[in-house]
Amino acid sequence: MTGAALLVAGMTSDAGKSVVTTGLCRAFARRGIRVAPYKAQNMSNNSMVVRGSDGVPGEIGRAQWVQAVAAGAEPEVAMNPVLLKPGSDRRSHVVLMGRPDGEVSSRDWNDGRARLAATAFEAFDDLRERYDLVVAEGAGSPAEINLRASDYVNMGLARHGDVPTIVVGDIDRGGWFAAAYGTLMLLDAEDQRLVKGYVVNKFRGEVDLLRPGLADLEQRTGRPTYGVLPWHPDVWLDSEDALDLAGRRAEVGSGVRRVAVVRLPRISNFTDVDALGLEPGLDVEFVSDPARLADADLVVLPGTRATLADLAWLRERGLDLAIQRHARAGRPVLGICGGCQMLGQRIEDPEGVEGRAGESVDGLGLLDLTTTFAADKRLVLHEPAGYEIHHGRIAGSATDGAVTGTMVHGSLEDDATRAAYLEASLGVTSGASFPAARAARLDLLGDLVEEHLDLDALLELTR
Repeated sequence: MTGAALLVAGMTSDAGKSVVTTGLCRAFARRGIRVAPYKAQNMSNNSMVVRGSDGVPGEIGRAQWVQAVAAGAEPEVAMNPVLLKPGSDRRSHVVLMGRPDGEVSSRDWNDGRARLAATAFEAFDDLRERYDLVVAEGAGSPAEINLRASDYVNMGLARHGDVPTIVVGDIDRGGWFAAAYGTLMLLDAEDQRLVKGYVVNKFRGEVDLLRPGLADLEQRTGRPTYGVLPWHPDVWLDSEDALDLAGRRAEVGSGVRRVAVVRLPRISNFTDVDALGLEPGLDVEFVSDPARLADADLVVLPGTRATLADLAWLRERGLDLAIQRHARAGRPVLGICGGCQMLGQRIEDPEGVEGRAGESVDGLGLLDLTTTFAADKRLVLHEPAGYEIHHGRIAGSATDGAVTGTMVHGSLEDDATRAAYLEASLGVTSGASFPAARAARLDLLGDLVEEHLDLDALLELTR
């Protein structure tokens, strides 16, 4: 029997779709329901390595990995069948069912998406056959009418599977009622039929002051609001994109060490530093100004979707010289994946994976290693934590004094690995457990959803 399904759409990007979807996965799983998260197409440079459909590791968006963890389900490529990794403003690299599959550009957007849609729908139908409930997350807004003809993530998905849809909006930004009404009114009648109601996200204040507006909205649209999620300072999920890179700031005081993470234009997998942000003795900040590196205790050069382009950007801004001065003063530098490659002597691109075929570029010269790009992507899961996603193959030493490089993302999420690195590099004793913190955040989301959303009504919708 085909399982139930629910689509969580949003009035805008960053409206809270991921948060609501994650909380619903946690709350429904607590009720003994076998839940699978799903997002037909994700656009993000933050990804995770998971089990592939054929046993070969594949990539999915980080948000869907977290949602699977929240649901107690094994993450798999069907949960995010299409992952677009932006390479420029007009072109994205396509990851299809976990594996690289060419590119799509703004020029071939409509034609190129037809094949992606077929794969996405097949994956959705497969999950629906194997799980009691699929909680799908939309992308952007369903009211982007310029994209509706080729849409398979929002109402295109809803129409494919006859999926009831709720629309989430961030009321903290203002204009919630106008966005709620306008989103519905811009849809055609068949799409409107599938929109069943709304969810308010990030509300601050007295809910009773909101109720008259919600009643008026229901009278105008015939659709209820299924709950009001309050703003909560401890709601923090693994980031999906670079919309919020403020860092994880500690209260500056005696003994607090400053960590400066270079904010590369094409930064990827920057969740690598989330675990550092939990440490009470560290103040983590994303920076793009060389002056902000001057007083840092630790400089982190993170992953990037385009190592050669971002290395050129470093040099244009003088960040290369600032990093070299920091290292030559004996202070620690940590490079992760693309950041590790930049720290080496040379980067070779014989096949033109990132640039021109045969291109060869000097690195920062802080590690005795050479990187060579290969067309095939390396995807590896590590235990107890960590994963590899890269085209670059390094040869040489990834350690030189206080300068350290690694091609493994996520290794700092392992408490023992992080504690050892902080002690050796900064003389700091770890005071946090990342796995425990993630579990607590997911439980908090489950609690908020249980308390503030009408779960029984939402379950009834899916049936």
